[in-house]
Amino acid sequence: MKSHLFGRLPDGTEVRAFSLQSTAGLSVTITQYGARIAELRAPIAGGTRNVTLGFDRLEPYLSDSRHLGAIAGRYANRIGGGRFVLDGRSRQLPTNDGRNTLHGGPDGFAYRVWQAEPDGETLRLTLRSPDGDQGFPGALDVAVEYRLNGNALVIDYAATAEAPTVLNLTNHAYFNLSGEASVLGHTLHIPSTRITALDAELIPTGEVRDIAGTPLDFSTPTAIGARIDAPNDQLKHGGGYDLNYVLADAPRATPALAATLSAGGLVMTMLTTEPGLQFYSGNFLSGAPFAKRSAVCLQGQHYTDSVNHPTFPTTVLRPGERFASRTSYRFDVG
Repeated sequence: MKSHLFGRLPDGTEVRAFSLQSTAGLSVTITQYGARIAELRAPIAGGTRNVTLGFDRLEPYLSDSRHLGAIAGRYANRIGGGRFVLDGRSRQLPTNDGRNTLHGGPDGFAYRVWQAEPDGETLRLTLRSPDGDQGFPGALDVAVEYRLNGNALVIDYAATAEAPTVLNLTNHAYFNLSGEASVLGHTLHIPSTRITALDAELIPTGEVRDIAGTPLDFSTPTAIGARIDAPNDQLKHGGGYDLNYVLADAPRATPALAATLSAGGLVMTMLTTEPGLQFYSGNFLSGAPFAKRSAVCLQGQHYTDSVNHPTFPTTVLRPGERFASRTSYRFDVG
């Protein structure tokens, strides 16, 4: 593992980046700022290719609202109205997506400097989130570990809380396997025909909808762009795909297939223990050097706005419990 100075915050705080490389030729660079994946290079015939969007220095991340490669938390995805009730007490969070709270709020985990603990072939990053952080109750200790296992990047999440709270963690990497300007030609397979249906604000209605045979169905491998502009209420709400696919009704004990993405001679296979898969087709990407639909997010997480839907898998974390989750991305030439 190698380390180098990635930049400094305006107050002078030093931020470092760490690079790991496997014997299979896969390499990743991770920065302390947001525990972000800044670069992920997969082996291809004759060399390697960067398959994620990111920057090679700190400064562009300081004004980035797209959560490029970051750990999204304390609560990934949206919380409707920026509020929820826990143990009979209503909590109001700061909003940063219209009237909703997105990815933990305006100062979520993506904008923190995590403590780095390199350990052989594993990079462990930790963060202490105090009681009341972005409106969330209970002090929280979070750890994220990145390691390379052959041709796979494995991400392990763990957390404990000192008081009852809610938690939903994921990595917000944007993938483009081909190096081309668009991902509409990427082929995607998702082994699910259920989604949590959304309203016009991209907040779940509570309905778990069967999507077999619709433009949202990727249970048969299909090009992302084949039906992205089809007349469908869910595509209209998100300007494309921005949906939680139901993988399971509860977290799994061991990682299981969540998605397969292929393009440019590469195949990425994603496994997760999480019950949901957020598929986002980069509909709101803008600003140089990244264009609309130039990358795709495939995130293992709990369902959107679970805090306000008792029928969804719970995101409540209580003292004495330990949150644990694993997601991996494997890259093969094919």
